[in-house]
Amino acid sequence: MTAMGWFITIDAGEFLAEAGEFLRAEPARNTVVLTVTENLRVKAAAPAAAPGSGRDGPMFGWWRPPAVPATESLGPVGAIGAVGAVGAVGAVFMYTQGFPLLLSSHMSRQAAAELARNLAAAGRHVAGINAAQEAADAFAADWADRTGDAVTPHRRMRLFRLGELIRPEPEPEGAARLATERDRDLLAVWFDAFAREVGDPPRSDNRAVVDERLGYGGITVWEAGGVPVSLAGRTRAVAGMVRVAPVYTPPELRGHGYAGAATAAVSQAALDAGVRDVVLYTDLANPTSNALYQRLGYRPVEDRVVFSFEPARHGLRFTCERT
Repeated sequence: MTAMGWFITIDAGEFLAEAGEFLRAEPARNTVVLTVTENLRVKAAAPAAAPGSGRDGPMFGWWRPPAVPATESLGPVGAIGAVGAVGAVGAVFMYTQGFPLLLSSHMSRQAAAELARNLAAAGRHVAGINAAQEAADAFAADWADRTGDAVTPHRRMRLFRLGELIRPEPEPEGAARLATERDRDLLAVWFDAFAREVGDPPRSDNRAVVDERLGYGGITVWEAGGVPVSLAGRTRAVAGMVRVAPVYTPPELRGHGYAGAATAAVSQAALDAGVRDVVLYTDLANPTSNALYQRLGYRPVEDRVVFSFEPARHGLRFTCERT
């Protein structure tokens, strides 16, 4: 019998050793996996590092198309592998607690469906799926069949890559500056407000997230009249790529061009630092942000869909309408 070549681990180092070349071949499309694993690498190198473990920690996987008969095996941490499968890595996934399972671009329906079956058989809980439409549909259908979970469309996203930066003209009042420790409390409030607004999982304390970003200059604020009015964050640079996120302006301060100016400033800073790819995601339900980023020179790369999974009630089965 030939098994699909999914290998699953909780060890980010092992994952990068096997799938790093695949990820770096398309850093823009693999932005989230690259930046999350880079953060884990930095944290693991810190003296007080306390990496997560077991079912609460991150989980990673890579897929090699099988070329010879293989047998399934179950590793000591619930890692499902295909012994004897060969071939170059053709797809990856990443799962972090509370967030949807992230599938790489160009994943086949076959690989996505096989992953759903493997995870369901291992008793893994998955909160949702983030993938291109075809792979998301395949995974969700198999997942629902095996778990009975209801599948609900949550968000449709578009990945943009910066072409030639076009700065806003005229720029709004004020100027950009790197955020500092004195901005910490305000930024924590803004990060929390941003998460609520876009429907991301809540964090118990965003100060830790802000502190990490401040540590590598990852937050730029636009200041007008001596007061911060907007922020644009960025990830660590990895494989010549950074992702701009989040971008947030309080509702009462919107309509003045602050977000566009902050985004342009952080994008220019990345280019000045030698980054090749500057990328960001938008919610396709927000036409304002989609239009803004295109005016700044960002160009579409790919679309993704996010489904949420919840235990079914009253026999509800898998449904997903395309819009």
